[in-house]
Amino acid sequence: MDMVKARFEVLDERFARVNGDEWMRRLHTGCRWTEGPAYFPAGRYLVFSDIPNDRVLRWDETTGAVGVFREPAGFHNGHTVDRQGRLVSCEQGNRRVTRTEHDGTTTVLAETYQGKKFNSPNDVVVASDGAIWFTDPSYGIDSDYEGHQAESEIGACHVYRVDPVDGSVRIVADDFSRPNGLAFSLDESRLHIVDTRQKPSHIRVFEVKDGTLSGGAIFATCDAGGFDGVRVDAAGRVWAAAHDGLHCFAPDGTRIGKLLVPEVCSNLTFGGPRRNDLFITASSSVYTLRVNFSGPRF
Repeated sequence: MDMVKARFEVLDERFARVNGDEWMRRLHTGCRWTEGPAYFPAGRYLVFSDIPNDRVLRWDETTGAVGVFREPAGFHNGHTVDRQGRLVSCEQGNRRVTRTEHDGTTTVLAETYQGKKFNSPNDVVVASDGAIWFTDPSYGIDSDYEGHQAESEIGACHVYRVDPVDGSVRIVADDFSRPNGLAFSLDESRLHIVDTRQKPSHIRVFEVKDGTLSGGAIFATCDAGGFDGVRVDAAGRVWAAAHDGLHCFAPDGTRIGKLLVPEVCSNLTFGGPRRNDLFITASSSVYTLRVNFSGPRF
């Protein structure tokens, strides 16, 4: 198992005590583009996507082994775990959002809007009321590399919400170029959404009320390539994957620090018994680092 020096870059005094182990572990490498890390506490394992190879891999915390979780996988991208411990997936190739039930069967949660296929669902979060929010850029239909090249039926890239009661799908944000990662604040009163194709790439923040969004001001801009996946930690800080590592922002949008990673980062999640194992998908590899902060508890 490879070890990589952990380098925290302090940009603001609020980040001065944010740190962790001296070394990051590279859990796996040799993929084409890793994404969608999701940790299952009950099984003590991590799943993640290797999108161009059309497979989802599984790392076992108890043995350290990595094996195939699903192949072919419909070019999965982002994942999350819902309140019932089920995997919710964005399938770029199949152009839909699905849920893997406890018995292994698949339930389709959303695959069309007003009779038209989505572009290629990218990332997803599940709110405490069971509503599913996801982004739908066009990366999976732009070429055959991460999906199947096709024309957009909807004609734009939006953010959607799936109603937890009747399963209806509606647009909640329609002014994005390429919406990507998204993450709620701890109290779910705000939703942070990445727009990857803006120059510079940025995160916008919306007010959430009764399943609708308002506002949308720029929360933070990227100074190293572009933003991708985002997560919020238990202290309310926003962590965003970028080309030089993970960027950390205070709740007011100030960039307060970075965790530098030797590959372009796509996403992150928290796991482990105390939710203080940070898992990072980056280019061809997956890294982990035990830190002195943790992910939020449901």
